[in-house]
Amino acid sequence: MKLIIYTDGGARGNPGPAGIGAVIYDEKGRVAAEISRFLGVATNNQAEYRAVIAATEKALELGADELDFFLDSELVVKQLKHEYKVKNKDLAPLFLSLHNLSLKFKKIRYTHIPRERNERADSLANEAMDGATR
Repeated sequence: MKLIIYTDGGARGNPGPAGIGAVIYDEKGRVAAEISRFLGVATNNQAEYRAVIAATEKALELGADELDFFLDSELVVKQLKHEYKVKNKDLAPLFLSLHNLSLKFKKIRYTHIPRERNERADSLANEAMDGATR
Protein backbone atom coordinates (compact mmCIF):
# COMPACT_ATOMS: atom_id res chain seq x y z
CA MET A 1 0.00 0.00 0.00
CA LYS A 2 1.26 3.43 -0.97
CA LEU A 3 0.76 6.56 1.13
CA ILE A 4 1.25 10.20 0.16
CA ILE A 5 2.60 12.27 3.03
CA TYR A 6 3.03 16.01 3.54
CA THR A 7 5.17 17.00 6.53
CA ASP A 8 6.34 20.22 8.11
CA GLY A 9 8.26 21.22 11.19
CA GLY A 10 8.96 24.61 12.63
CA ALA A 11 10.52 26.40 15.55
CA ARG A 12 9.86 29.86 16.84
CA GLY A 13 13.24 31.36 17.60
CA ASN A 14 15.34 28.61 15.96
CA PRO A 15 15.98 27.07 18.39
CA GLY A 16 12.78 27.68 20.23
CA PRO A 17 9.37 26.15 20.88
CA ALA A 18 8.93 23.66 18.04
CA GLY A 19 6.14 21.60 16.53
CA ILE A 20 5.51 19.12 13.76
CA GLY A 21 2.64 18.50 11.40
CA ALA A 22 1.90 15.76 8.92
CA VAL A 23 -0.99 14.75 6.70
CA ILE A 24 -1.06 11.19 5.41
CA TYR A 25 -3.25 10.36 2.42
CA ASP A 26 -4.16 6.97 1.00
CA GLU A 27 -3.89 6.23 -2.71
CA LYS A 28 -7.41 7.56 -3.30
CA GLY A 29 -6.57 10.92 -1.72
CA ARG A 30 -8.44 10.32 1.52
CA VAL A 31 -6.87 11.45 4.79
CA ALA A 32 -5.59 8.34 6.56
CA ALA A 33 -4.03 10.22 9.51
CA GLU A 34 -2.92 13.62 10.73
CA ILE A 35 -0.16 14.41 13.20
CA SER A 36 0.23 17.59 15.22
CA ARG A 37 2.75 17.42 18.04
CA PHE A 38 4.68 19.87 20.20
CA LEU A 39 8.37 18.98 20.51
CA GLY A 40 9.68 21.34 23.15
CA VAL A 41 12.78 23.32 22.18
CA ALA A 42 14.32 22.40 18.82
CA THR A 43 15.62 23.97 15.62
CA ASN A 44 13.61 24.23 12.40
CA ASN A 45 15.68 21.47 10.78
CA GLN A 46 15.34 19.15 13.78
CA ALA A 47 11.58 19.70 13.66
CA GLU A 48 11.50 18.95 9.91
CA TYR A 49 13.29 15.64 10.51
CA ARG A 50 11.10 14.76 13.49
CA ALA A 51 7.99 15.35 11.36
CA VAL A 52 9.25 12.90 8.72
CA ILE A 53 10.15 10.35 11.42
CA ALA A 54 6.72 10.62 13.08
CA ALA A 55 4.95 10.24 9.73
CA THR A 56 7.14 7.28 8.76
CA GLU A 57 6.35 5.55 12.06
CA LYS A 58 2.62 6.19 11.51
CA ALA A 59 2.85 4.85 7.94
CA LEU A 60 4.42 1.68 9.32
CA GLU A 61 1.48 1.33 11.76
CA LEU A 62 -0.92 1.79 8.84
CA GLY A 63 0.75 -1.06 6.93
CA ALA A 64 2.26 0.93 4.08
CA ASP A 65 5.17 -0.39 2.04
CA GLU A 66 5.67 2.62 -0.24
CA LEU A 67 5.78 6.31 0.72
CA ASP A 68 5.79 9.55 -1.27
CA PHE A 69 6.89 12.45 0.94
CA PHE A 70 6.41 16.12 0.15
CA LEU A 71 8.33 18.68 2.25
CA ASP A 72 9.03 22.36 1.95
CA SER A 73 12.53 21.97 3.46
CA GLU A 74 14.96 21.77 0.56
CA LEU A 75 17.86 20.98 2.92
CA VAL A 76 16.14 17.98 4.47
CA VAL A 77 14.96 16.63 1.10
CA LYS A 78 18.47 16.91 -0.37
CA GLN A 79 19.97 15.20 2.68
CA LEU A 80 17.43 12.38 2.57
CA LYS A 81 18.12 11.90 -1.14
CA HIS A 82 21.87 11.78 -0.36
CA GLU A 83 22.53 14.89 -2.45
CA TYR A 84 23.87 16.77 0.61
CA LYS A 85 25.89 15.33 3.48
CA VAL A 86 24.51 15.66 6.99
CA LYS A 87 27.19 17.76 8.67
CA ASN A 88 25.20 19.01 11.67
CA LYS A 89 25.86 16.82 14.72
CA ASP A 90 22.30 17.31 15.99
CA LEU A 91 20.74 16.21 12.68
CA ALA A 92 22.95 13.15 12.17
CA PRO A 93 21.15 10.92 14.74
CA LEU A 94 17.78 11.96 13.27
CA PHE A 95 19.01 11.12 9.76
CA LEU A 96 20.27 7.73 10.99
CA SER A 97 17.00 6.99 12.78
CA LEU A 98 15.07 7.78 9.61
CA HIS A 99 17.46 5.71 7.50
CA ASN A 100 16.89 2.69 9.77
CA LEU A 101 13.12 3.18 9.61
CA SER A 102 13.23 3.47 5.81
CA LEU A 103 14.67 -0.05 5.54
CA LYS A 104 11.20 -1.36 6.48
CA PHE A 105 9.69 -0.02 3.24
CA LYS A 106 9.98 -1.10 -0.39
CA LYS A 107 10.28 2.47 -1.65
CA ILE A 108 10.35 5.99 -0.26
CA ARG A 109 10.49 9.13 -2.40
CA TYR A 110 11.19 12.63 -1.09
CA THR A 111 10.08 15.68 -3.08
CA HIS A 112 10.69 19.35 -2.30
CA ILE A 113 7.62 21.54 -2.75
CA PRO A 114 6.97 25.26 -2.24
CA ARG A 115 5.57 26.23 1.15
CA GLU A 116 2.26 27.24 -0.48
CA ARG A 117 1.67 23.59 -1.43
CA ASN A 118 2.19 22.42 2.15
CA GLU A 119 -0.51 24.42 3.91
CA ARG A 120 -2.20 21.68 5.97
CA ALA A 121 1.03 20.23 7.38
CA ASP A 122 2.24 23.77 8.14
CA SER A 123 -1.04 24.52 9.88
CA LEU A 124 -0.77 21.35 12.01
CA ALA A 125 2.80 22.26 13.05
CA ASN A 126 1.67 25.77 13.99
CA GLU A 127 -1.31 24.42 15.93
CA ALA A 128 1.10 22.28 17.97
CA MET A 129 3.30 25.30 18.72
CA ASP A 130 0.30 27.54 19.47
CA GLY A 131 -1.23 25.01 21.86
CA ALA A 132 1.98 24.64 23.83
CA THR A 133 2.66 28.36 24.11
CA ARG A 134 -0.78 29.38 25.36
